[in-house]
Amino acid sequence: MNADGEAEAELEPIVVPAALDGDRVDRAVAFATGWTRADVVTLIDAQLVLVDGKPVAKSHKLREGAVIEILGAPQADAPPVGEADVEVNVVYADDDVVVVAKPADIVVHPGAGHATGTLVNGLLARFPDLATVGDPMRPGIVHRLDRDTSGLLMVARSARAYDSLVEQLSERTVERRYIALAWGHFASPRGVVDAPIGRSESRRTRMAVRESGKPARTAYEVDRDFEKPVCSLVDCRLETGRTHQIRVHLSAVGHPVVGDATYGGSRESIKLSRPFLHATTLGFDHPGTGERMSFTDPLPAVLQAVLDDLDAGV
Repeated sequence: MNADGEAEAELEPIVVPAALDGDRVDRAVAFATGWTRADVVTLIDAQLVLVDGKPVAKSHKLREGAVIEILGAPQADAPPVGEADVEVNVVYADDDVVVVAKPADIVVHPGAGHATGTLVNGLLARFPDLATVGDPMRPGIVHRLDRDTSGLLMVARSARAYDSLVEQLSERTVERRYIALAWGHFASPRGVVDAPIGRSESRRTRMAVRESGKPARTAYEVDRDFEKPVCSLVDCRLETGRTHQIRVHLSAVGHPVVGDATYGGSRESIKLSRPFLHATTLGFDHPGTGERMSFTDPLPAVLQAVLDDLDAGV
């Protein structure tokens, strides 16, 4: 189950540099990703490699400035293994569940372009028993945060915990709250964005509000407004879980997340290399005891610094 920022690991679009002008797309993708040419050709044949938004043949000649989008990854040969050098900030752990505070710029589990160095690799080094829980290619993972979203993530450490947490997510009893800084001032201090989300037809690596998409609901409440520049600090609560949900919904209502280049939130007046989006609160019923567990995580320093500057009128 995906929630905002809980997307599968995926490659960023590749802008063809001058050095690859005139090169074949299969060779260029293999060079950029480190995958074998055979694996790349398999993806191209499955129309999972797009150039300027369209599938191409493996022999397609690239031109400088073209945009390559990769929508899949080669089949993994083996499940992920533990990597002790991947740091994991464990907030809570017992025999059933682990709660971690994920930093930005790390993907949750291996996927396209990220075979190693993921949060799962770090977790397996610390909790080897995770390897037998859930999907062996993403052991213990019941929900995700995308690479550039920071904050709290729960991980199942036992089979009963996996089943319980998946069910709680399905029944929408898990509390997931995010802090976002969004452009503009909202017409209402609180509300719900209720709009289906699916893959964008024009850019397949992005999501969009679409009638044919899956139902998606995001509740929001404005915490405070700023005037210079005009933006709002917003508390968002997921009522469903879709890829990039908060980012897509806020952008769709004219208030993209500050720093979110994918959905129109990158602007010069606040320079931020990641979306201002942080999973600050996580609540769920413990899979073993039934006790309600609740955790909070403060804003990372880089996001807090943005707020401090806004408060100071910088």
